[in-house]
Amino acid sequence: MSWIDDPWMGFDTETTGVRPLKDRLVTAALVLRIDGASYRRGVSAPDQVATWLTDPGVDIPEQATAVHGITTQQARKDGRPIADVLHELAGSIVEHWLRGYPVVAFNASYDITLVNQELRRHHLGSFEERLEGAPMLVVDPLVLDRALDRFRKGKKTLTEMAPVYGVTASPDAHTAEVDVAMTLDVLAGIAGKYPQLAAMSALELTDYQRQAHREWAQDFEKYLRKQGRDASIDREWPQITPRGRGDGGD
Repeated sequence: MSWIDDPWMGFDTETTGVRPLKDRLVTAALVLRIDGASYRRGVSAPDQVATWLTDPGVDIPEQATAVHGITTQQARKDGRPIADVLHELAGSIVEHWLRGYPVVAFNASYDITLVNQELRRHHLGSFEERLEGAPMLVVDPLVLDRALDRFRKGKKTLTEMAPVYGVTASPDAHTAEVDVAMTLDVLAGIAGKYPQLAAMSALELTDYQRQAHREWAQDFEKYLRKQGRDASIDREWPQITPRGRGDGGD
């Protein structure tokens, strides 16, 4: 069976900022689509959705609230302790990986890095420690689109990309569970447009994306430097913090 019809676990977070090694988790959503892309053939079971609201333990900046709508006061009043959320969230993701199935996330490097950093910050065991050598299988529609349709004009945000693959962009974008469902729909559209992807295993696809990201980062860095900008684009995908780096409480 191809990864196309494997169970997909979509994953998204909303956070206190845009720095995955410094900022904190505010909301998270997992959407399990049992039959992968088969839902387009009308045979899939309904999505299974889990969501979390945390008290991140820090103030939520106004700029972040403007994106996802969660205020510091709301998080403190209604959010669950961050350690409890991380334990449940990471447990579900790692269990999916250990079954040999891919996790799907748009700009996966950000979300995986941020949650992994939170796990280390709260001494809950990183993804690598929990996996004990098992592969971290990731599918990122952003990386795939950059590699397969690299010369298409326009922004490569989720809402801009959705119509390209026959998906209606939701007016509730930046709500974690809505973004996850839209990401899974976009991935199904990509898989339908580029059938060569179905010939890869989930592990081969992860390796393909890792190389594609490396090539994109190198080319984009060269472009920015030609524009006079002192740019440095991380070549690693997903970006996982080495043990001992950035694991403080700041």
